[in-house]
Amino acid sequence: IDVMNRVARLVRTLPRSFSGPQLVRTFASGDKPFKRKPGVSSPAELKAFVDAARANGQEVIVVDARNPDFGVEPGDEGMSKEFPIAQTLKGYRVRAINVPFNRVTKSLDIERIPKEWIEQAGGKSDVSIITHCGSGGRGEKSKQFLLTNGFKKVLNGGGPGDSECWSEFGHL
Repeated sequence: IDVMNRVARLVRTLPRSFSGPQLVRTFASGDKPFKRKPGVSSPAELKAFVDAARANGQEVIVVDARNPDFGVEPGDEGMSKEFPIAQTLKGYRVRAINVPFNRVTKSLDIERIPKEWIEQAGGKSDVSIITHCGSGGRGEKSKQFLLTNGFKKVLNGGGPGDSECWSEFGHL
């Protein structure tokens, strides 16, 4: 009966968009329900975005906004052990580029995104980009910065902290 009460309390706290796998993961771990940060695309949106880019002969660019300087962003260190920051392992995530979001200047160094990747897709208005950090906060700020700077097809994928979203693009 205690288990049934726990399940009933948990289900009442869930947002309507909460999926079955999230419920199982949450209940099994005893954690509170996972809630995506504002602006993070759903797994279905990410899958459709990647599929549409591929249907148009494009490869998606993944902008990893995490900071490899753990003195600046100490929270990035723990997650980077299991999910390395882009470009830290040769041959891993070959379409991902590390462009840390700078919280002080509220910007990205867009010049770090290979120009040939952008040009291959037809330029800023046609290239498909997914931003991410650990779980989506800086990913959203990065997305907004890119949109403000002329990029048109940009989604925030959250990050490895959101395993359902990560499964749609984390391998790119």
